[in-house]
Amino acid sequence: MSESDKKIKVIVTNRKAFHTYQIFTKYEAGLSLVGTEVKSLRLGKVQMSDAYAMVEGGEVFLVNLHISTYDMAHRENHDPTRKRRLLLSKREIRKLWGATNEKGFTIVPLRIYFKGPLAKIEIATARGKKDFDKRQSIAKREADREMARKIRDSQR
Repeated sequence: MSESDKKIKVIVTNRKAFHTYQIFTKYEAGLSLVGTEVKSLRLGKVQMSDAYAMVEGGEVFLVNLHISTYDMAHRENHDPTRKRRLLLSKREIRKLWGATNEKGFTIVPLRIYFKGPLAKIEIATARGKKDFDKRQSIAKREADREMARKIRDSQR
């Protein structure tokens, strides 16, 4: 099975990240999860609004990602907000470490999805937007919508 044949099923998208941050470089990483976390992910019981990633000891960890407990597991359940290791190559980890050492840069998760049977996460290096940047983004989005609406109406 080639890489293009694998089906991608998006579980959750961090829409707030695109509003709050200016996105620079995107990376795809694997998630190191326990069984009950995978089952909860498949049910879509995840919140990533406050999540971020950090480089620590030559590894990248995802912090504040809330994966709810799996109801059927009882006492073998996981801690919902534990630090989860991201599976990246050494080269990618070095790039992320270099980016986070620059002033104002952070690593934010953008979306979690299943690629075939594997849980993957898309992370990005980002810099926080100022208020005027957010207003510019909103104005541009509204202008694009208005243009698309006029084009659609003129074709009728």
